[in-house]
Amino acid sequence: QVQVVESGGGSVHTWGSLRLSCAASGFTLDYHVIAWFRQAPGKKREGVSCIGTDGTTYYSDSVKGRFTVSGDKAKNTVYLQMNSLKVEDTAVYYCATTPSYYCSYGWYAPAEYGYWGQGTQVTVSS
Repeated sequence: QVQVVESGGGSVHTWGSLRLSCAASGFTLDYHVIAWFRQAPGKKREGVSCIGTDGTTYYSDSVKGRFTVSGDKAKNTVYLQMNSLKVEDTAVYYCATTPSYYCSYGWYAPAEYGYWGQGTQVTVSS
């Protein structure tokens, strides 16, 4: 059974850092890409980052240079290191997966992914 479970959310002040984890089960990172999304109240779900099975990474313009996605195949876990956090980064963060070697051109679209975690809240205050 394919499952992804997020953890690591919390509350920080502006310019702080958090590391989110996405633990995968029922599949391996050799055959599935992992993407991170976020959704703030009243807003659409937004693609944040994607990592392919070869480690190739993609980021939205809003987080590029501040967030880093990485994978640990031995632990079957993907991480999202978030630095220089801003108030506008406040959202529920989700990881999602689909069986593919590479992140697609439309990696930022929720419809690309069939499996989702329950989400973890990130709150950034000034």
